[in-house]
Amino acid sequence: MQKFSSQRSITDLEPEVSQRQNGPVRGEVPPVPSMKKSSSPGSWMRWIWAVLVVAIIVAGAAYFAKRRTQSGGDFGGEVQRTAVVKQGDFVTTVRLGGTVEAVESHPVEAPRLAIQSANALVLTTLLPTGAHVHKGDLVAEFDRQSQIRDALDRQGEYNDFVQQINKLEAAQASDKAVDDTDIKTAEDALANAQLEVKRSEVMSRIDAEKKQEDLDEATAKLKQLRAAYLLKRQSATAALKLLEIQRDAKKLAMDHSKKNADLLSIQAPTDGLVVVNTTWKSQTMAEWQEGDQVRAGTAFMQIVNPGAMRVRAQVNQVDLPELQVGQRVEVRLDAYPDIVFHGHVDQVTSIGVSDDFSPKLHTFVVLFSIDGSDPKLLPDLSAAVDVELDRVPNALSVPRDALISEQGKTYVRVASGNDWEKREVRVGKMDDIDAIILSGVRAGETVLRGVAPAKVRNANMNTAQK
Repeated sequence: MQKFSSQRSITDLEPEVSQRQNGPVRGEVPPVPSMKKSSSPGSWMRWIWAVLVVAIIVAGAAYFAKRRTQSGGDFGGEVQRTAVVKQGDFVTTVRLGGTVEAVESHPVEAPRLAIQSANALVLTTLLPTGAHVHKGDLVAEFDRQSQIRDALDRQGEYNDFVQQINKLEAAQASDKAVDDTDIKTAEDALANAQLEVKRSEVMSRIDAEKKQEDLDEATAKLKQLRAAYLLKRQSATAALKLLEIQRDAKKLAMDHSKKNADLLSIQAPTDGLVVVNTTWKSQTMAEWQEGDQVRAGTAFMQIVNPGAMRVRAQVNQVDLPELQVGQRVEVRLDAYPDIVFHGHVDQVTSIGVSDDFSPKLHTFVVLFSIDGSDPKLLPDLSAAVDVELDRVPNALSVPRDALISEQGKTYVRVASGNDWEKREVRVGKMDDIDAIILSGVRAGETVLRGVAPAKVRNANMNTAQK
């Protein structure tokens, strides 16, 4: 392509312009219009647009060159990432997921009512999660109207039977008095008949026989009255006992209704923090709330001690050998990721549970205690636990993707002026992200990342340390 020279005069351009009125000549660059040649507004605008395009291209090239320089330079035609050699404690951790729970908690269940067939109870009062309560405070209440109404009905029936018993006892006392009088009269008549019989020696035979008949009649009548007296007393006792049984049944039902009404008002069993449990409703998990129906025996709330919390996690059998009681941990809540809690491994179970997909895979329960307390530390919150497996104090570290393994040796590319210096290093322990550098670099130096994959094995690391 021919280069356009700005030293050509205007007169030299005039023949060419006249020859190219029908279009540009192939293989040649059309000349830039001269400011002196044309003074029309269209020529001025084309000249200004050309200057603006050139300025934009120059500015863009300068900007990308600056960005490439700031990002660590150009290696192989691509913008490369860099990292600074850090010095500090190198901590190896393993992250586990779990759920926050209280060390000391008291579940609150929907009461089981006596002589009631209904299993669903309607919540009318419920304290919210996070409320602090003292022992004996009202924390929840179910609908008590039906139980109170039943208690009043049973009490009315009980009072009616009490009145019936009193009336029956009075009638039986009156009948007993009459029967006692009849027996007394019969006894007197028998005694008189016996005296008359003793006078039969001075009487005629006919009169003596009449007196004997009177004696026999008096004796039979007294015997009959006494037998009837016993039967009447047994009947009266049975009738009274029947009413007493019915009265006691009504009293029992009344007492049950009163007790059920009292059970529907639930008090806190101890001092602590209210935590309302969640349940599946409307195709989602949500907390119990007023107006919900709770089945009898369902735990809908718990009173927890906020001063002692822990995390329960399911740990795979691969990570279990690295965990030991007493290891330090950092706990982060998914709901509050900026808050960090400290603690330690409290318990590690020795019996695992087989996985649903493979009987050869087992999970183990591990409990992590949390130091201190916080109002945001509530049960059932999901948490991430970082268990500290090892700590190397005051160590130099670089990202693992800055390491280059060649012929059994390990290198890094260190910034040196406007270039990169390939420098051999000795590597120590490493985790999934960073690696310890035993020698070869200094803190604060800049290394190039992502030049080549670091294929450094643990055996090579041990050899480098020796």
